[in-house]
Amino acid sequence: MKYRAVFARSIGWAAIVLPVATSAAAHDIITTNLTFTRDISRILARHCIACHGAESSIPLVTYEQVRPWAVGIKEQVLTRRMPPWGAVKGFGDLTPDYGLGQEDIMIIAAWVIGGAPQGNPALLPKLPAPARTVSSSSVEDALTIETRNVLKEGLCVAGVNPLTDTVVDSARVIAKLPDGRIEPLVWLYHFDPKYRHNFLFRRPLNLPKGTVIESSAPLRFALETAASGTDRRKRLSHTQGT
Repeated sequence: MKYRAVFARSIGWAAIVLPVATSAAAHDIITTNLTFTRDISRILARHCIACHGAESSIPLVTYEQVRPWAVGIKEQVLTRRMPPWGAVKGFGDLTPDYGLGQEDIMIIAAWVIGGAPQGNPALLPKLPAPARTVSSSSVEDALTIETRNVLKEGLCVAGVNPLTDTVVDSARVIAKLPDGRIEPLVWLYHFDPKYRHNFLFRRPLNLPKGTVIESSAPLRFALETAASGTDRRKRLSHTQGT
C-alpha cells in the first residue's frame, strides 16, 4: 500500500499514546508524518464526503471543517460507527463497499493522535467524491428468511437486503453449500435501519438446492436476485424457519 511506510512510522507512536489521548485541541506538537491533505482527505473523499459534502450540516471537505471534529471522527471510526455503512469490510464480495478498512482506521487514529497536521494544500485531491449509490432497481427481493433457511431450489443471488426495524449489533450471514463449502454473504455490524440499504455482490452467486442460509443472530432479511422485468421467472415469497 502507498501509505505503508509512513503508516508504520506513525502507528508505533500512536499505540503508546492512544490510551491517554483525550482532546485534539491539546496536541500542540506534531508527531506524525501523516497529513490531512495527503492522507486523510483521500480517505474522507472515498468514504465520507457523499454524506458530509460542502452543503451538509457537518461538512468534512476542508481542513478547517475537519479539524474541530478530529477527536470525534477518530472515536467514530475506531468503533466502526462511521461511516454508517453497517457491514464489516471484506466479509462477502460487495460492490460498492464503503466500509473502512483497518489500515484506513489506524491512519485516521494516528493522524489525530499525532496532532492532526494539515500538510501541503497542493496535495489535496482534485477529483470530487463519487456519489453514494447502494440500492439498485436492477435487483429485487426473491426469498425472505427468518434467521435460517434451506433452499428448496437453486437460486442466483445478487445481494442481501436487511429487513429489520431495529439496530443490528452484529449478524454474520453465510451460505453453507451442500458440498461443505461456506460462502460469506454479509456481516452486519452496527447496522442502523435509518440508513437502510441493500448489499450487492460484485458477482451473483449461484447457490444450489440444499444450501443453508443462516444468520449468526436473529435477523429477518431477503436474498435478492436480478430484477425479472418482463420475464416470468418464479418469485419465491415463502418464508421457512428453522
